[in-house]
Amino acid sequence: MSILRDAPLDRMLAPFVTRGRSLNAATLAQADFFRGLQSFWERMVDRPGVTLIELLLIGGVVYTVLRFLQGTRGARLVRAVITILVVSFAVVWLVAERYEFDRINVLYPYFLLGIFLISLVAFQTELRRLLLRLGEGRLLQRWMVMGDQIIDPIITAVEHMSRKKIGALIAIERSTEIGAVIETGVRLEAKVTTELLETVFWPGTPLHDLGVVISHGRAVAAGCQFPLAESGDLDRSLGSRHRAGLGMSLEADAIVIIVSEETGAISVAIHGRLRRAMTGEALRETLEKELDSDAVKNAAAARTETSASEARRDGADKAA
Repeated sequence: MSILRDAPLDRMLAPFVTRGRSLNAATLAQADFFRGLQSFWERMVDRPGVTLIELLLIGGVVYTVLRFLQGTRGARLVRAVITILVVSFAVVWLVAERYEFDRINVLYPYFLLGIFLISLVAFQTELRRLLLRLGEGRLLQRWMVMGDQIIDPIITAVEHMSRKKIGALIAIERSTEIGAVIETGVRLEAKVTTELLETVFWPGTPLHDLGVVISHGRAVAAGCQFPLAESGDLDRSLGSRHRAGLGMSLEADAIVIIVSEETGAISVAIHGRLRRAMTGEALRETLEKELDSDAVKNAAAARTETSASEARRDGADKAA
């Protein structure tokens, strides 16, 4: 346990310092690395409880970031950046220092700065999503909607359109306002009804190819252009309607319902994840869970009580 503590820093850096040459930027970075490693080891030996808590916090942050990026383009970018950093560090540490490649040693810090700037550009979509999530304040507020007033019409309309293979794209706004998307469409400001949704998406109508936005229990706009997800994030068998639904769920806190025009399959996109081949009942359970409002819970309880009452009544009639 005292290996690092007993090993002088000069001896640890000896392989990287050449005769008659001062420490350059890369060697100084390695010296800082060794000092940090030595300090960490001494701290872990002296205060193991505090070190364990720190490691758990760091692990929790890393897990949260990886969970946030799971299944997105950002996960592949993270792997690429880590690979570049590991390879470049190995080249500078094991090769450039050994064979005195001075120019590589001098340029290495600027290379790291370039990787950092490129990462900011490459991860701009993921950073925007993260900032939007933080701005939603989901822990401080609940998006309340008269869920029973919109879920039943949506379920009925989606089931009808699924059987008839009529394509549909419906976004239910939650805590993130999507006014910019609403402005791309035609204002409705109408009550959500089955007839309205089926009419909007009926083939041949001017608005049937784009999306409907539902906000605060009302259909506020139709014919809205949703942002498209990157093609690499989707199965190639899926078309532009699914790309638009997934893109919308990535850009905002919205539940997006997609009905395939080719197969009639029902899908739901939430936070960049696509759930495919859903039944009407599965869609209802998802909406009730994701909207999470008192009205929805009360409505679900009322439906259960009604079904139980009807079953008891049917049983009594048969007994009579």
